Amino acid sequence: MGRAYSTIAFDPAKCDGCGDCMTACAQAKTGTDDIARSRIQIYGREGAPDKTFELALCRQCADPKCVTVCPAGALNKDGTTGVIGWDASKCVDCLLCTVGCAYAGIALDETAGHVSKCDTCDGNPACVPACPHGALKYVTTANIYNEVGDWEDLFAPGLAGCQGCNTELLMRHTLRRVGPDTVLATPPGCVPGMGSVGFNGTTGTKVPVFHPLLTNTAAMLAGIKRQYKRVGRDVQALAIAGDGGASDVGFQSLSGAAERGEQMLFMVVDNEGYMNTGMQRSSCTPYGAWTSTTPVGEASHGKTQDAKNLPLIMVNHRCAYVATASTAYMEDLYDKLDKAIAASKTGFAYLHVYSPCTTGWRFPSNLNMEVARKAVETNFVMLWEYTPQDGLHFTKSVDDPLPVTDYLKAMGRFRHLSPEQVEHIQKKVVENQKFVERMTEHAHVG
Repeated sequence: MGRAYSTIAFDPAKCDGCGDCMTACAQAKTGTDDIARSRIQIYGREGAPDKTFELALCRQCADPKCVTVCPAGALNKDGTTGVIGWDASKCVDCLLCTVGCAYAGIALDETAGHVSKCDTCDGNPACVPACPHGALKYVTTANIYNEVGDWEDLFAPGLAGCQGCNTELLMRHTLRRVGPDTVLATPPGCVPGMGSVGFNGTTGTKVPVFHPLLTNTAAMLAGIKRQYKRVGRDVQALAIAGDGGASDVGFQSLSGAAERGEQMLFMVVDNEGYMNTGMQRSSCTPYGAWTSTTPVGEASHGKTQDAKNLPLIMVNHRCAYVATASTAYMEDLYDKLDKAIAASKTGFAYLHVYSPCTTGWRFPSNLNMEVARKAVETNFVMLWEYTPQDGLHFTKSVDDPLPVTDYLKAMGRFRHLSPEQVEHIQKKVVENQKFVERMTEHAHVG
């Protein structure tokens, strides 16, 4: 895993073009209010039907063209911070760097008579807090990737996941976090299907891994954990299972282990179906979704039942820890992983991670994170956590959610929906939100 760096992210949907960010930058870098000298520039998009805005700012590129075209060596990327620095003593004012940059991130400051560019204000950019609408964000999530990237990848290279597979991302980062003193259970599903249990006599995982049935994952893992305790070994018992086995035929085993408080971390990778065996529906598949067993035609218009809310069912087991998570919010996911690992030392920890499936959900592989993010922004997926001591609370509340159509239209599996079906899904999203909100209120009262 390569190094990652923090960066300034821009959300054009939140920008109204007020220019406060440019003023703040000009004041910080030049001591004036002249926004023409700001290193960040906001432009109105020409020809757009609505008033929208675009950003001109140094992106601190991983392979910066400005650096490669500079004949004087005046630009250089700092390998520690990721910031591209400019050395005035070397610059010959040829302006070739302004031609090389595709983002208009480096430009001539006519007052100063030389080029200028963003240096992120030593990691505390003045433009970000100046934005009154939250359109700018200094994204520090990259620090997590650097930290985790320094740990050993406990899966073998070359796992056979689909292009853009979210589950492989989740598997690798989870094992890095949990560490090598782990016994892993991966029942039938995408996880072993892509090679966690190995191919042709080879092993796909660098920790002990076994391949139980769909029906007995939690029971087998509980027995293994108890045996290790009996011989005095402290190992992390971890299951990475799909939603189908966990919520359907494997639920009796899962429920029993949770009721007994077995000391393990059970992670469900929820791609809302049996995706590795032909994309069949599971009880976690949402209403209206196309699957190979809920087809779309004259007599059928997708799944006719609403999805089972498995994480809320697990709350009713009074587990030591229950949480929902999404790979679109990695800081939140890692925080919950830490809490789940700690809780599993004394009881049953359950982590439910929503995992968009590029193949079964029918969307381009490069949109995986966008689909995962839209699910949360529309409240189709809610991120919360529960402990018996503190009750249930949101870890990322969405007070002004986007309409659910913003999420549904991103995927082919919902492309056939009628207005009535969309209305049903929107009502269910609101109903689920109110239900979870009532649980949080009850927790505070208790």
